Amino acid sequence: MALRPVHVNVKAVDSAAVGRFWAAALGWPVHSPGVTTYTGPAGGSVWPEPVGLGICVVPVPDAKPPTKNRTHLDLATTSPAHHAAVVERLLALGATRADIGQGEVPWTVLADVEGNEFCVREPRTADRDTGPIAAVVLDSTDPRAAAHFWGEATEWTVHALDDDRATLRAPEGTGPVLEFRRVHGPPVGPGRLHLDLLPGPGDDKAQEVARVAALGASALDLGQGAVPWTCLTDPEGHEFCVLAHH
Repeated sequence: MALRPVHVNVKAVDSAAVGRFWAAALGWPVHSPGVTTYTGPAGGSVWPEPVGLGICVVPVPDAKPPTKNRTHLDLATTSPAHHAAVVERLLALGATRADIGQGEVPWTVLADVEGNEFCVREPRTADRDTGPIAAVVLDSTDPRAAAHFWGEATEWTVHALDDDRATLRAPEGTGPVLEFRRVHGPPVGPGRLHLDLLPGPGDDKAQEVARVAALGASALDLGQGAVPWTCLTDPEGHEFCVLAHH
């Protein structure tokens, strides 16, 4: 039994515009069957492949607050020239440069059209097989504990682990990594980005929810009402949802 990440869920005032931005940024098709906008390597609103990771943009009434998101995306590049070209293209699509106190770093920090921060990484050997999204990065006060919870929840393999950083990746060794970077202080308020996860084929959603609850997840009531997914938080307060199979 294991959950697999299938979407990065993004809250947006203009979900169609943010969806179009990320589709263009990643070179993927965009699909808007209603108020929700999807983009993924396979297109459409079907769940991506097990090691794929799509983006699901959902509308909300309130704009992003000025505080930095505690979850963000890192995009992969293959060479210094490619890095420069990707940054230039993203700026032309409406991204802006962002200063989150990063100082002098080899990657470039940007924000999407509604201010959600993301990074364009310098070329890294580890990013060769990730696809355009190199990592989903979560702020963590305890990366070791976060790696334990998420490793048990997903059965992903831990590739790096110390007090400041942990990374997990699908057992197949392809697709984006989950990365936990140490910060000080707990998360504050609901996030603009979170992970949506799907039970494995043949696995029961209720049993998976009970399993991750036993690992330390907590129920989350956002006023979602009667919906086919279950909203939870991990032991550090990061939101995530367990989806139901279509």
